[in-house]
Amino acid sequence: MILVTGGAGYIGSVTTDLLLARGEQVAVIDNLSRGHRAVVAPEVPFYHGDIGDRELIARITREHEIEACIHFAAFAYVGESVAEPAWYFENNVSQGIALLDALHKAGVQRLVFSSTCATYGEPQRIPIDETHPQQPTNPYGWSKLFMERILESYDRAYGLKFVALRYFNACGAIERLGEAHAPETHLVPNVLLAAQGQLPAVSVFGHDYPTPDGTAVRDYIHVADLGTAHILALNHLRNGGASERINLGNGQGYSVLEVIEAARQVTGQPITVNLEPRRPGDPSHLVADAAKARKVLGWQPAYPDLAEILRTDWEWRQKHPDGYGSE
Repeated sequence: MILVTGGAGYIGSVTTDLLLARGEQVAVIDNLSRGHRAVVAPEVPFYHGDIGDRELIARITREHEIEACIHFAAFAYVGESVAEPAWYFENNVSQGIALLDALHKAGVQRLVFSSTCATYGEPQRIPIDETHPQQPTNPYGWSKLFMERILESYDRAYGLKFVALRYFNACGAIERLGEAHAPETHLVPNVLLAAQGQLPAVSVFGHDYPTPDGTAVRDYIHVADLGTAHILALNHLRNGGASERINLGNGQGYSVLEVIEAARQVTGQPITVNLEPRRPGDPSHLVADAAKARKVLGWQPAYPDLAEILRTDWEWRQKHPDGYGSE
């Protein structure tokens, strides 16, 4: 059985569904601070709690034959991490170490780690490959980089094999599951909420970056492609593969204004823009070189086109105008 931490969250829930579709057995732990209980399928054993609760992790490993962990549970907002770094280091690092210790004591030797392109910081070259220097510009990125280094130490000392997946901007939806946060800080959902009339305008943070139109450039990747990559990474470890650090992205950068224009085309709706100052900690360009994911994992994105990614999210929002409701 696979333990999915943060399995009631956006990417964790999609990955859990993909695992179930492949006949895998899954257990989920989530404290529901940012996830939704309703997204976890009824047949999946669910534990409401913190990953830093060593006794709870020990109980889960006793009650199920856990052979691997896919670790999503983390805070993941750049701006919030700048304002509240203590939250991020406690939740993402301190509790992450407790999780690793509990898994190690239970003999779990495989872990797929949800990392981020934020570990690279302001890029020195584009596209960014895995050899690019890691110098985060915000506490969120540092918290993920700390965990990567800790995993390397656990591999050397204890034989814990891991794949750290450094992904770029997750977006899109599958039929049952989409992105629903309160408050919502990510660009794509906010653009589509504005198209639905649920937001009066989209705030664009920074319009003086060294980019063609002055707005930040990002690499957008469909959430199902991310989920598939986690499963391929798990199978890589099952097959005796070495620990790896791997980028996940489409390799194509789009500015904030390009994303908004693409959303206008997909939805047929006007979207009002408010230009705001830059947010602290936001790099100007983040675009992936994902050749290693293709070579090592055999991964190929099924959704390379931005408009198609936006369309999947728009269709989900049309069917779920209130997200997951008042649950």
